[in-house]
Amino acid sequence: MRYLALATDYDGTIAADGQVSESTVEALKLAKQSGRKIILVTGREMPSLMNCFPQWEIFDAIVAENGALLYVPSTKHEEVLCEPPNQHLVDMLRAKNVEPLSVGKGILATWVPHDGLVLECIKTLGLESQIIFNKGAVMILPPGVNKASGLAAALKHLGLSPHNVVGVGDAENDHAFLTASEFSVAVDNALPALKERADFVTKSKRGAGVEESIKQLIEDDFLQLSPKRHFVSAGAREDGEKEMIDPYNTGILICGSSGAGKSTTTLGILDQLCRSNYQICLIDPEGDYESFHNAVVIGDTERAPTIEEVLQLLADPSKSVIVNLLGIKLEDRPQFFTELLPRLQELRTSHGRPHWTVVDEAHHMFPVEWKKMSQLAPENLRSILMITVHPEKLAPEVYASVDLLITIGDKAADKIKDFAEHAGLEAPKLHKQKDLEQGYGFGWLTRKSKQVELLKLELSEIEKVRHKRKYAEGQLPEERSFYFRGPDGKLNLRVQNLALFNQIARGVDDDTWTFHLHNHDYSKWFKEFIKDDELSTEAMMIESKKNISAEETRELICAAIEKRYTLPATG
Repeated sequence: MRYLALATDYDGTIAADGQVSESTVEALKLAKQSGRKIILVTGREMPSLMNCFPQWEIFDAIVAENGALLYVPSTKHEEVLCEPPNQHLVDMLRAKNVEPLSVGKGILATWVPHDGLVLECIKTLGLESQIIFNKGAVMILPPGVNKASGLAAALKHLGLSPHNVVGVGDAENDHAFLTASEFSVAVDNALPALKERADFVTKSKRGAGVEESIKQLIEDDFLQLSPKRHFVSAGAREDGEKEMIDPYNTGILICGSSGAGKSTTTLGILDQLCRSNYQICLIDPEGDYESFHNAVVIGDTERAPTIEEVLQLLADPSKSVIVNLLGIKLEDRPQFFTELLPRLQELRTSHGRPHWTVVDEAHHMFPVEWKKMSQLAPENLRSILMITVHPEKLAPEVYASVDLLITIGDKAADKIKDFAEHAGLEAPKLHKQKDLEQGYGFGWLTRKSKQVELLKLELSEIEKVRHKRKYAEGQLPEERSFYFRGPDGKLNLRVQNLALFNQIARGVDDDTWTFHLHNHDYSKWFKEFIKDDELSTEAMMIESKKNISAEETRELICAAIEKRYTLPATG
């Protein structure tokens, strides 16, 4: 189950003219009986809500006052999430006869056309207060307090992640919490701007629209409507389009020879997932991912991790975990993983997390002879990323869980054929048999396509830093170096990196510089060997300039390099 919570607005969403129909209440109860939490996210104050909706206690959590108050009906726990309304502002508005004026525990509210007067008073008092509109309502709150911040507090209390939430709303003040929800629904009576941004728009209005949403949520978990706004990129195809990955229910296998860049490829995907706050549990047998800054590392060469430690850290939806197995004997690692994996799957069933399980050296964790696989495959091995040098040594059941195969390094094409044979699939045609350069790989959507794509793989932020260091100060091999030779070939000045390029460029004679400039040699080198398309494009524009001196073009190109690579590199 992907969506473990339904968060809904009140007025105009489950309620019409302040009242909720019996059929909508029954639908909310069905959502709760399906094992999901139901959360109310409203601009109303609690006394007003309790007065007009007697069944308010059916909710697992209530975010009231447009994000200023959290109330948990089962325990009567109440938490004010911001400072109380500014008393000077309240007094000033009352003195100006602003009516109605409602003072909550965190919210101050009135109606249009008083918004102009409210803004004037806020400016006069020098406050940081923000104004949030809800159709005709005018709500005054501290900065940063809205339905999204309130929902975050409710989810933290429930131990859930926004990535496991369906949000339903209808008005301006619902934008924030719908955007924060993994899947957003606008009822048919919603404002046009909200409907445009929603992942799904109901056919019915208000409560009937919510009932429609709950019916589909229970029937298929919105399986056919995976929101593409959350997809991440595996890399760019030759046509420039990205190969996008659904961050839920996808299985990825990355294969490549040692040193081919498997960890680099993995980090390029994980960086995107972590930037979007998906929770990851990474099994790291050799300590290759300790530099991944977005996760907590447990275990090292001196101390083995424990399963309880892993689960304790993962209890916090905001934390991703790297499980370093170096402290466990090589022969004992598969057993540790065998015991950990079912516990991760239990957590995923109950709380929807970790969103991704990443398994390096997968042929050791899922060996061919592993008898436990029958309990786990293939439907339970979802949202998993596996990395291996030896795909042929994987347990057969693993192949059924792979939706995207990425092969890199030597014999990348052969690995695709081998995978197809072991998985019982028809091998796709490789239209271009070519050696892969560093940073490129073949991608095959095993269940959807018979076409293999050449991908320019995504770089992680860590790898971008390494990339800059490598080309700024590293040592490129002879065949990838630049050579200043000049028009008559009298020179043979080898350039192994960009720092040296700038140094030599400023020292060569104008004829040599201009010769390479007019041949577009600089932009070609930047593109083909430095792998920097942006730098290459800028250099090409400089190379194409007319009526400009050699000295000026030299300074422009050197400045373009320094702007991107900060020479000497500082990391």
